[in-house]
Amino acid sequence: METLDLEPQVLANRRGVVFALVRQNSTVECVITIATLEAYFWLEPRANDDRILKTFRDGYGRIRAIAERRLLVHPASRLELAPDDFARS
Repeated sequence: METLDLEPQVLANRRGVVFALVRQNSTVECVITIATLEAYFWLEPRANDDRILKTFRDGYGRIRAIAERRLLVHPASRLELAPDDFARS
């Protein structure tokens, strides 16, 4: 699985960060929730967009690995990563 060269963005509702992965020649839209970044990546509450994106980028290797594992087990065109996904990692 390779990543698509799209910049991650904070969702307008500030509920998460959207990013994309390419899986078997199709794009999978992925979202990691802000709650997950706060619980597992040390993002401070009420952080600004720049800090949210820095935290996402710093943890991207782990985030991508979890997303890829989820997609192998449950193929989908859209994936949301929540705190429970990281509790088992």
